[in-house]
This record gives sequence, structure tokens and C-alpha cells, in this order.
Amino acid sequence: MNKNLIAGLVAALFATSASAFDPFVVKDIRIEGIQRTEAGTVFSYLPVKVGETMTDDKATQAVKTLFATGFFKDVRLEIEGGVLVVVLEERPAVASLEFTGLKQFDKEQIKKGLVEVGLAESRIFDRSLVDKAEQELKRQYLSRGYYGVIVTTTITPLERNRVGINFAVVEGEVAKIKQINIVGAQAFKEKDLTALFVLRTPGLLTWYTKNDQYSKQKLAGDLETLRSYYLNRGYLEFNIESTQVSISPDKQDIYITANISEGEPYSVSSVKLAGDLLLSEEELLKFVQLKSGETFSREKLTETTKKISERLGNEGFAFANVNAAPELDKEKRLVAFTIFIDPGRRVYVKNINVTGNSRSRDEVIRRELRQMESSWYDGDKINKSRTRVDRLGYFEEVTVETPAVPGTTDQVDLNVNVKEKPTGNVMLGAGLSSTEGLVLSGSLQQQNLFGSGKHVGVALNTSKVNTVQSFSYTDPYYTVDGIGRGFDLYRRKTDTSSLAVGSYGSKSFGGGVRYSVPIAEDDNVSFGLSGDATTLSVDSNSPLQFQDYVRNFGASNTTLLGTAGWAKETIDSRLYPTRGGVSRIVGELGLPGGTLRYYRATVQRQQFFPLFTDYTLLLNGEFGLANGYSGKTLPFFKNYYAGGIGSVRGFDSSSLGPIDPATGTRLGGTRRLVGNAEFLLPMPGMGLDKSVRLGVFLDAGQVWGKGEKMSVKDLRYSTGLSVVWSSPMGPLKFSLGNPLNKKIDDKVQRLQFQMGTTF
Repeated sequence: MNKNLIAGLVAALFATSASAFDPFVVKDIRIEGIQRTEAGTVFSYLPVKVGETMTDDKATQAVKTLFATGFFKDVRLEIEGGVLVVVLEERPAVASLEFTGLKQFDKEQIKKGLVEVGLAESRIFDRSLVDKAEQELKRQYLSRGYYGVIVTTTITPLERNRVGINFAVVEGEVAKIKQINIVGAQAFKEKDLTALFVLRTPGLLTWYTKNDQYSKQKLAGDLETLRSYYLNRGYLEFNIESTQVSISPDKQDIYITANISEGEPYSVSSVKLAGDLLLSEEELLKFVQLKSGETFSREKLTETTKKISERLGNEGFAFANVNAAPELDKEKRLVAFTIFIDPGRRVYVKNINVTGNSRSRDEVIRRELRQMESSWYDGDKINKSRTRVDRLGYFEEVTVETPAVPGTTDQVDLNVNVKEKPTGNVMLGAGLSSTEGLVLSGSLQQQNLFGSGKHVGVALNTSKVNTVQSFSYTDPYYTVDGIGRGFDLYRRKTDTSSLAVGSYGSKSFGGGVRYSVPIAEDDNVSFGLSGDATTLSVDSNSPLQFQDYVRNFGASNTTLLGTAGWAKETIDSRLYPTRGGVSRIVGELGLPGGTLRYYRATVQRQQFFPLFTDYTLLLNGEFGLANGYSGKTLPFFKNYYAGGIGSVRGFDSSSLGPIDPATGTRLGGTRRLVGNAEFLLPMPGMGLDKSVRLGVFLDAGQVWGKGEKMSVKDLRYSTGLSVVWSSPMGPLKFSLGNPLNKKIDDKVQRLQFQMGTTF
């Protein structure tokens, strides 16, 4: 049979205007050589059908189109007596993808990544994709410091036009930083400069932090830190001339060298303001932190321009430009700055958009905003809005953006984006002690009921010390202007025989109502009224003081309790506070109408101080005072106690204070003093992750009974480590405390923790 070849791969790539055959009418089309590809798929790519005229241009187009599918290795078009024969040679399919020697990466994750680029089992084999996969695998190893990695790719032909692909990996050892050199350092010791770097030579924790492994991004950050260090100390002409990163022949050791030019330190001769000041020069000069005669500091200069910009932003000038122009006197080593101010146009907020709140209602967020729509832009109000939304505790992250409205020069939108977190939780409290072993308690809470911002809590405690059933409900916006109202109901049974405190039992039930009223942006007052009925039980093992109280005032008591308080909260976040504080004064009074006459008052001050970028100092102080009145003593079950989580960690719960001489148990007291200092820092190796926070603490505290003189020498001190983890299960808190001045009668509880399960 006579066959005429009319087009092929060469024709497809180098087609000319000359025809290779005379046009003809296609009587039939036949497909040959396909195994996996459906004939209908091939027909769909052909530019001609039966009964149509086949031309040289159409033949060229057909070959190009079929090649472009990537399915075929070769394409030929032939004619047999008016029949168009399409002869195809399919590319092989990938039968298997195998990895050998892979330890640093998960094989299944690697396969999933290759699927996205088109390399997977049962897909068409493409050598270029295999080469790309090999290079990417090497790149991933290099990013982890495995500079000696060897990746060998083997492609094995299999039956039925298939191939097997195997990536054989020889990982080798991870390369470590052997030495970091700073050449040209004269003003400061080289070891002090390299101590600023995140990258470092192998040390105690580098197995965890991986900071002894080279990273281009980390080195860039370290060099910028070095630059800031010099510029903040007056070295205006400091420059990093070059950096070299070299590796040893065995690809195990890395050497980093930075060549620097220090220059000379400059002092500030003067600072002037220029441009459209808008505000009085006297007011703006208050924000200038650079003073004449001081050594230049870029940090202070940056803070100056930032503060002036923020102040102009409070007046509605959101796009103010504040730039400092230096004038150098190189002979005298002096620098004068002129700060040019261009306030730009005054802008207002057109729309406020809330996004990310799939569960929380818009109104829950909007009622916390202090920047209003159609009002002048106010930077302070926008920052306060973000802080108030974050302070709700419903969101992992709150971000605020103010993009310009397209087509305008004096309008911005305020976009508030939140990332919600679970607000319902089942909390478990736990502690380890030599007397009780493991003590568990639990509660069920929903802080954002149905996204309404209302709080509901149910506590169920079935430990051998306390059996509690309680219900609480709080509506923080009972009225639109922020007056809150809440209700509480409870039933409680207590048996202290297994604790360090004096032995007694009690059964009580009660309930009440409470209100909170905002009196300023961050201040509110609260008051409430509740009723309580308590039945006490003592025995011969109880302290004589407890027995005398029951004998004198009876086992059954009722209380009409009035409460009042004031609180001021300025912390920037409930999840991860770094600045601001909390001040509280809380009092309760047993009112006429009940059998108990007593008062209790507690004052607390807590403050967070940002020390560095990621480090915070927490200081907390608390003092409590209680007593009876109208001829009655303070009920012993209203005494203050200290020791354990919430006061002095490292000591057993409620184990500090006056001791009953007969039973050796703690009686509690009428006055309590607690102080805590805690240095908070990110968990090493966690980077910017705020879910884990490490603390180093120093606690002090004590309780004094009626008639005892308060003395600093009576305080108990402890120190230790704490960890707070916002885990997927809920908040976990751990502390490992070590008493510093334990007395012979003190009881120790070194490990204490709380954990919760979030839903």
C-alpha cells in the first residue's frame, strides 16, 4: 500500500508556506499507536473532520496541537487513499515514585508537593519535571544546612510503556557555623558584637533553636541589628563593606565574615522643625527625643518622627510625612537635624468594615470601636479600638488597616480583621502534693455565647476538698452605653480535712445579681447584692478557734452580702499582654439582714513593662484586709490564705500563715500581702509564635492573723520557671517553683499546673 508522509515533528517546528501535498477530501480518519489515550481525545484536537478538505496548514496545525498536549512522544500524519491516518507514539506514564535515604522530610508530603507541579503516579512522564523535582529537593536540603546532600535520580523503563522513578538521597551531616568574624571592629569588642547575632556557633540550646545553621534571612537580620547597634551609638558613617559566607571542603563547617567600616561617633548639635507645623512648635518639640549635645541615636530619631506623625494622625492627617534631614560637620563630628513636616490633607473615615468574624456578631466588635464612620481620622481612637477588640479575649489576632478610598484624596476606610478562636472551654485545674496527690476540678464556660458577647459558666467540682455546682451569666452590654449585668447561683460543699488548713466542713448555697458601670474609657465600677446560707461542721480534730466560733455563733449562718469595686484596665491584649496594667479595688460587706457581720477589701495592682522587642516584665502586688464588726469576729471560713498558684508558687496551696498549735494546720488570717515579679519571654526557637510564653518568676507573700504584727521578715519567697501555652486543647499553665526561705513547718509543692480542653 502506497503511503505518503505529509507532516511530522520537523514539519511542525519548521513549517514553510510551501505545501507538501495536494489538498484532498478526507473520506475517513484512523488513529494508530494509542494505548492509554482515548480516540475521542485525539479527534477533539484535530482541525479537520470527515468530509472536509485537508490542507498542508491544517496538517501542520494538527501536529502542533497534538504535541502541545504533552501526551505524545511522536506524531505522524499519513494518507491511505483518502483516509487520514494519525500515527502516535505515547509518552510513558509514571508507574511509581520512590524515595530512599529520606530522613529530614516526610515522603508523603514530598509526593503531595510534586503533584502540584504535575509529577505524580499515573501521570505522563516528563523529564523536565523530574529534573525540577530533583533540584527542588536539593534546595530544600540546602535550606536546612545539608550542603553535602547528594540526590541521584534513576528512571527505570517498565512494561506497558511505563517508568519507575527513584530519588536516592544521601543526606550527609548538617553543616554548622564554625566561626563568625567581624573585621574592622575597633570601638567595640568583637565578641560583644557577635553576641547580638541570632546566628551563632553551636551551644547549649542550638540543637533546638537551629541558630547554629546558616540562614540567609537570619544573616540579613543580624547585619541590620549590627547596623542599628552602631547607629544608635552615634556612628553615622557606619557601613558594612562586604560579607562572605564560605564552607569547608567537607561541607561540614561554615565561616561567616562581615567587613565593616565604623567611622567616628557624632553628637547632635541642634534639632529644628520646618514645614507646615500645623500645631505649635512648643507642642511638637515635646516629641523630639534627640537633644543637643547628646550622642546621635537612630532609634531616638525614628521614635521622634513616629511620635510627631502619630500626633498629626490624631488631628486627622493620616498621611503626614515627617522626615529628618541631617547636616554633617565632619571636622567637629557634629550633626544638625531639620525635621520637615508635611501634614498633607486631613482625611476622614468613610466606612468601617469588619471581617473574619464568622461566629461573633458585628455589633460585638463595633461597640468596642472608638473611631466612628464619617468622622475625622484619629490615630489614638483607632489604636484604642484595636486594643479594646483584642481585650475581649475572643480573637487570636486583631489587625486594623486604613486603606485610602480609591478615587479620593481625603477618605480612608477602616478595615478591622479578626481571627476567631474557640471561646468555650472545659477547664481542668490540677496540682501535685504529698498529701493529696493529684487534685482535679473542672468548669464549663462559654465567653461568647452564640457570638453575642454574653458569658455563661457552669462549674462542676468533685474533688475531695470541694464539691461545687455553680451557674453564672453575664451580659457586658445590658444597656447600649455599656452597663453590664450578671447573675450567679451556686451550691458548695467543702471538706478541708486533707489540706494544710484547719479541718472543717461546710455546706452553702446562694445567689445574687451584679452590675458594672463604665465611668471612663478604661475604668468601671461594680456593685452587687447576694444572699448566702451556710452550715458549718467541726469536730475534735478542728482547731479550737474554729470550734469556738461555732459554739459562740452557731453552725448555721446567713449572709446578705453587698459588694462594690473599681477596676482600671489598660493592657494591650488578654492573650499576650506586653504593656499596660490592671488596677482593682474590691470590697464586700456582710449587711444587716444576715447573721454575719464582716468586711473584706482587696487592692491589686498589676503592670506590664515592655523591656525589649519580645521581652516583658510583669510586676504584681496585692493586699487584702478583713475583719468583723458590730461585736462579731471575722468568720474563719472568710480568712485569707496564701501559697500555691496565684500567690507564692513552690509552696503548698493555702499553706502559709498562722498555725494552730494543737493540730499544726493553717488557720488563715485577716491580712494578706502578695508580690510577684516575672520576666516574660518567647519560648526559644518559637520565633514570632505567641502561643507559648516562658517566664522566670520571683514570688513573695504571707498571711497574718488578727493581733499579729505584719513584718517583712515573715514573708516567704520562691523562684522558678513558668510556661503558658495556648494549645489546641486550651490554655495550659505550668510552674516549677523553688522556695527560697522555707521554714520547718512550711509545706512544699514544687510542680503546679492548670490545663483545659477547648471546644
